[in-house]
Amino acid sequence: MQALLILAVTFGLMWVLFLLPQQRRVKAHQALVATLQEGDDVVLTAGIFGRITDLGPEEMLVEVAPSVEIRVARMAVLRLVEDTTGSSTTTSTSSLTPVSSSESPSTSADAEPAPSDLREED
Repeated sequence: MQALLILAVTFGLMWVLFLLPQQRRVKAHQALVATLQEGDDVVLTAGIFGRITDLGPEEMLVEVAPSVEIRVARMAVLRLVEDTTGSSTTTSTSSLTPVSSSESPSTSADAEPAPSDLREED
């Protein structure tokens, strides 16, 4: 009888520690997917950032670059992208500037050259 009680308590603890939090995450994700709208900026489970351009019951079109749309399952949305004001938006990459090879912080003389530094000599 005591072994049965220990087994029941162990099952109860496993339920509370593992299954309930997972069920809450699943419900929260389902609620997120249900509230998606065209124009929302999202991150997909593959790490792709984009803006929703068309929504269907199971699929949607996500614009990942100007004039580049991909078709994905609605359940592939990981999260909405939000700025500091709380409205949904993507971050602009236009403020990023590439680092030229002369500016790269090379601390070791043994460092391998970057692929852009490799040029054929005639």
